[in-house]
Amino acid sequence: MSYRIEVEVDYAGIGEVARSDEVRQMVNQAADRIAAATRTAVGPDIPVTVSEYTTDREAAAVTIADRRGLGLQARDGVLTRAASGIGADVRIR
Repeated sequence: MSYRIEVEVDYAGIGEVARSDEVRQMVNQAADRIAAATRTAVGPDIPVTVSEYTTDREAAAVTIADRRGLGLQARDGVLTRAASGIGADVRIR
């Protein structure tokens, strides 16, 4: 016996949740944890920043704010390792 189920997606409701204070707090906490792990990996003399922003959802970016950052990511994957170290699902697009 098979059943047919219809699902209606409430995109406006999903957007409201994605821009909520609760999601913002979760995103920012994750970004702070990734930044802390990155700082540990690169050392105290290399600045690591967190930038919070909102698009159609809450978001944050962790950046190695130094010219050596690109090399550290390319050679050692410090940002990737920091993100996966907190349990984030890291994928290459």
